[in-house]
Amino acid sequence: MELPKSLGVMILPSVNLFPHAILPLFIFEPRYRRMLQDALASHRMFCVAMQVPDAEVETPSPVAGIGLIRASVENPDGTSNMILQGVARVSLGRVMRRRPYRVHALKTLTSTSSDSDKVGALTLKVRELVGLRFEQGLPAPLKFLGETAAAAGAAADPAGHILRSLGDITDASVLADLVSCTLLSDPRQRQVLLETVDVETRLRYLISFLNREIDGASEKGS
Repeated sequence: MELPKSLGVMILPSVNLFPHAILPLFIFEPRYRRMLQDALASHRMFCVAMQVPDAEVETPSPVAGIGLIRASVENPDGTSNMILQGVARVSLGRVMRRRPYRVHALKTLTSTSSDSDKVGALTLKVRELVGLRFEQGLPAPLKFLGETAAAAGAAADPAGHILRSLGDITDASVLADLVSCTLLSDPRQRQVLLETVDVETRLRYLISFLNREIDGASEKGS
């Protein structure tokens, strides 16, 4: 898929868009309604960037996700309900336009990996921690695992569905991204992982964050 050199950017608090993730959105602000219209009329893509926490003015995080519009339904009042699918992580470059919505130059960030044996071992550890996390009964949203999650039986057995879905993933980068966006509750942690291009380093961060959640749940239960 050829990605544009620049795109409109939606800035949202506590939201991170990872490659392959599914993100449902309700579009109501006039600027983003316009951005959606322009995207639908062209490449069907725009970026989602997390608002920098504690910033006094609207400030996007430096790394964002490009999303492809999979479905969009306009409501009678001009708002829209839509489904966005992440396709790439990108670095936001210079602001090319601010009105009616922000447009940034983009640089695509490609995942890198140097030691396949270490990546394999870390991937096994991530799978182990995901299983442990479910044993503790920690909640897990399903929206990022696909639009057909409920139809596939996820509603009746969410833990089993997620574990089966993750078990089918052989690409360590994809696994790390989907576990990050599906199971981590802290948006700042998710942003760290979105910004980490090296897969081995990303897996190490993910293991650390999963351990924190698991340890925190254990302390509350004791």
